[in-house]
This record gives sequence, C-alpha cells and structure tokens, in this order.
Amino acid sequence: MSKAIITDVKNTFINTFKTEPLLIFSPGRINIIGEHTDYNDGFVFPAAVDKGIAAAIQKSDSKKSTAVALDLDSTIEFELDKLKPSKEGSWENYVFGVVAEIQNRNKVIGNFNIVFKGNIPGGAGMSSSAALENSVVFGLNELFNLGLTKHEMILISQKAEHNYVGVKCGIMDQYASMFGVKNNALLLDCRTIESKPYEINFKEHQLMLINTNVKHSLSDSAYNDRRSACERVSELLGVKALRDATEADLKRIIDKVIPANYQKALYVIQENERTLKAVKAIEDGNLETLGALIYQSHEGLTTKYKVSCNELDFLVNQAKENKSVLGARMMGGGFGGCTINLVTKDKANRFAEEASKAYKKEFNKECSVYFIKLSKGTHLIR
Repeated sequence: MSKAIITDVKNTFINTFKTEPLLIFSPGRINIIGEHTDYNDGFVFPAAVDKGIAAAIQKSDSKKSTAVALDLDSTIEFELDKLKPSKEGSWENYVFGVVAEIQNRNKVIGNFNIVFKGNIPGGAGMSSSAALENSVVFGLNELFNLGLTKHEMILISQKAEHNYVGVKCGIMDQYASMFGVKNNALLLDCRTIESKPYEINFKEHQLMLINTNVKHSLSDSAYNDRRSACERVSELLGVKALRDATEADLKRIIDKVIPANYQKALYVIQENERTLKAVKAIEDGNLETLGALIYQSHEGLTTKYKVSCNELDFLVNQAKENKSVLGARMMGGGFGGCTINLVTKDKANRFAEEASKAYKKEFNKECSVYFIKLSKGTHLIR
C-alpha cells in the first residue's frame, strides 16, 4: 500500500478530529480462477493484493458518527440508532450496512469517526467494496473490543452487501481481503468457508491486470439473475447447490430447463472442476496447464454464463494472439472491469503497450494496466 495514502488518511483524521486514530489496511483481491462459483458453494482461488483501502478510525465524543471518503471528497454524519440504506449506489451504504449488521448481533458500539482512501481502481472487479466493509468491521472490532473472529467479521461484511447494497454476493471477496497471505493464493471452499494457502511461484511469469475502464449498467441486476438461475437448477436437481452436481446429473434434467439456464449451470459445474485442476497445476509448477485453464474459464464466462462484454473479449483475444501470454480471462462480476493475464515478465510491458494501442484503436478509449503483488489480508498498520 502506498505510504502517501496512509499518511494522507492519518493527517486528515488528526486535522479533522484532533485525535490519534487506529490505522488499518484492507486489501483488494484478484481471483486467479473460479468465477461465479462462490455463491454456488463451490471452489475459488483468490489472493489479496497490494492495492486496497487505508482507514483511520477512532471513538468520537460527539452525538453522531462521521465517515469521510477522501477519494470522493465526501463526508457523511449519521446516528447509530437511525440507520437505513441511503440511495442506491451510495458509498455510505457499505459503512451503514456493516454498523447495522454488528448491531444485529447485539454488539454494542459507540459513536466513531472514520476516514478512508484507496488505490483500488473503481469498477475493476478487485472488490473495493469488500475492502471497505472489512476495514470498517475490523476497525470497530478493535476500537470497541467486540471479540469478533475474522470469520464473523467477513459474514458481517457479506450481510452488509446483501442488505444495504442489494448485491447478493458470495463470500469470496470478503474472505480473500480478510485472510490473504503474502505471496499466496487461497483455495477457498465456499461451503465450509475454509481455505488452504498455496505459495505462488510464477517463475519467469507474472500477473498483470488490464482494466477496460468500462462498467456496463447490467452488472448488479445480471449478477442477481445469475444467482437465482443457479438456485432454480439446483432445486430441480434436488441438491443444495451446483457444487454437488455433475454434468451427467445436469443432462438428466435437460428438458426441464431453458437452454440459457442449462448453459449457466454447465459453466458453474465445469468452472469448479477447472479451479481444482488449476490448483494441481500450481502444485506441479505447470504454468502452461494453468494458462490453458484460465483461457477455458473465459470461454465459459463468455459463451455459457454470458457475463463478458466486447471490451473484455477483445483484450482476451489480444492475449491469445501473443505468445508471451499463457492465459487470460475476465475477472469479477463481468460486463466490464479487468482481464487477468499470466504473462512473461520480460515481455509484459511490450504486451501492455500493444494491447493498449489496439484497444484505443478499437474502442476509442484508454485501458489501464496494473502490476500487482500478492499481499497479506486486513491488518492494523503499526
């Protein structure tokens, strides 16, 4: 995390509230493979990254609490006993949601002030929302000695998103942000909410993100639609979630499901298998296999799950045409955001330049390139 951002957050807090705050870093995340499997009780393979949110937080003597979003130059005051969701799409819903869910657990907190700022690109599919939620719950847990475990904290963050933001997200984003291990990705079982860290050695390759800088308006509603389609197919199959189904099971109900939903369910079943194969490839140091699985993941997201868009597909095709890229796919909810690329280190800048140039020519807009390192999860900054 940039020292300048931490300093900015701390100084703003001290100048505004005349007291020393606790400082927290909560990272964004990438997901190497396992997209849209988390809310199907499946497997995902995320990692926390060195971009995230720095927050300064401290108790307040005032009769109200105050939250300051430095990036947005936006401040909100609120009363703890009068919380309700603000207008759709407002950043404060993430804060209100966390506070409300803590109170729903009969935990008592007093008024507080929080200032935060981040360097996660907005709409990039790197879970700035989970990073913000986690920084709030982690900070309040420290300040008011709530005795929450990290597992309880991420469930509070998830519920905040469900009930205050209106996105029925799975648990992956909050988990990866809270539990990240430096230089590791986590194979997370989204049913048991338990994970195993795998040290990542990409050898002469590295991960690179390319942000389309588009966010198509479909994303939240389409996300909730996909989720309910998966739940309907699970009901027809008589299983708790698609994680329990095989392709053979799915074939047995082919005449009971509309073709579009059949394809969506097929994608989820296959993506779960791909995720486990990808972890095996990492264990074996077989990056070619990993890259091929990443490409297959994108193919499924485009043709079966239908959450990609022209800009994402264009960038993945640019990667396919370049021998220095082993694998690429869209990452996150879809309809915009980033592609994740496994690319040869010494050819990465050249690929970035070529892809950016082609993208500008095709769409008459800029894409953005980020190099990231795998980081540790939400923690106090000493």
